[in-house]
Amino acid sequence: MTRPPVEPIFDRTPHPFGDGPVTPLVYDASPATLRQRSVNFAAKRYADMLFVSGLDRATADRHHRWRAALVPAGLDARPEGMDLSAELREAVAANRLTVQADPADKRVTVCWNDPSFPAPVVGSAIARAGYGGILLGEHAVPRFDPKPLHRQLAGAGQAWPRGEDVAQPPPPPPGLAAALDAFFAGSSGAYGVLIAQPDRVLAERYSSFGAADRATPSWSMTKPITCTLIGRLIHDGWLGSVHDPAPAPLWSDPRGIHRLITLDHLLRMRSGLGFPVQHPDGRVSLGFENSAVYQDGMDAFETAQRSLVATLPGSVFRYINAGVNVLGAVIRDQIARRGLPYHETVYALLADRLGMASYQHSADIAGNFIASGAGFATLRDYAKLGVLYLQDGVWNGERLLPEGWADYALTATHTGTSYAACFRTNADRLFPDLPEDTAWASGASDQRIFILRRARLVVAVANETDHKMDLGALNRLVATAIDTLT
Repeated sequence: MTRPPVEPIFDRTPHPFGDGPVTPLVYDASPATLRQRSVNFAAKRYADMLFVSGLDRATADRHHRWRAALVPAGLDARPEGMDLSAELREAVAANRLTVQADPADKRVTVCWNDPSFPAPVVGSAIARAGYGGILLGEHAVPRFDPKPLHRQLAGAGQAWPRGEDVAQPPPPPPGLAAALDAFFAGSSGAYGVLIAQPDRVLAERYSSFGAADRATPSWSMTKPITCTLIGRLIHDGWLGSVHDPAPAPLWSDPRGIHRLITLDHLLRMRSGLGFPVQHPDGRVSLGFENSAVYQDGMDAFETAQRSLVATLPGSVFRYINAGVNVLGAVIRDQIARRGLPYHETVYALLADRLGMASYQHSADIAGNFIASGAGFATLRDYAKLGVLYLQDGVWNGERLLPEGWADYALTATHTGTSYAACFRTNADRLFPDLPEDTAWASGASDQRIFILRRARLVVAVANETDHKMDLGALNRLVATAIDTLT
């Protein structure tokens, strides 16, 4: 009797179309790699502070906080695996870490020497105009040519918000002045605060190291920039609906599970993207990317697309960077399909239209503008993004975003989280004295662009990385601005 063929364990059917599933990323959680990531992040931080924000070396040294790279956490958001924080602190105390800056090349090199290591751990970063701080890691040069960019700023020389000319605001009312005093007294890392209506700046104040013309870090405030770029592409007809499958270039096989992920899932942190984490003891756990994009000298867009689909798309909220960098890959692919220059077009689509002359995306080693974070701008320019949303996507009489986009982007997802579409909301009353419909762009270390649509106000605040901010005082400051300026 003829026996039936054995059912294969894996499907070996040839793929008649598409490129098949992408090769998944495996995160290396070995001590050597975690040390490399820690050094890399320090190099980028110094390059950003010295050569993008323009701080002097003494101020940068005072601001810097050494941070050990952590192993990505699972669904419960609790980091697991090796923690090098104590080892890093001991190395800093023993002067085993050195930071060398080359102003001529705008390069920073960080070296971790330890007699127990096989070799010193060295990471570097460079800064280039228009590309922010570019993390190189172990590499000497980027894999692209960061040539000078030609930016077309439509409102150059005009009054704010279309341009950069800001009329001197009157002194703030006594109550607001007191609230500003209290905020700065409890927020030693704050660069500044700016309060504006759609047509003018009402108040601004800066610390001793802040200034109206100083581009400050934003980290994840770049996510709302990416969200807004997606809105621009939808308005211009380059993309269809946020509920369409995300047309990421590496997700081309229509049978792949990644095709269940929509643009909306990516914008609302519900994509389900994760990756296997390889631990030094041989264990493999499920991880969700937190900071690796700022710690590895890698192609952020390719790496993000190589994530696994770990949970059913749309079912679980998990704040990650990978999903937003898939959106960045979508944006770059749509630009390439039209034969346009990538870097100039990204700026032309949004930042240049809003007159955000100081704004810079940070590029990765492959030349991608990191979509999840690490952008830079002055508070005057960041406030312009808030003004665009106060006006439901209309700028200087021209609609730049689909009608109703502000409602979509600034409304919390209905399934139990205050997160919206790359913006955060006050649905959980984090700021108890502010309206529940308050929304904000949010970055690490409590940087924010508050969008107060009923009050017709924008409040932008910038803070140094890893410095605490007095959120109670910030709550009272914004509430006082509503009471005294509207």
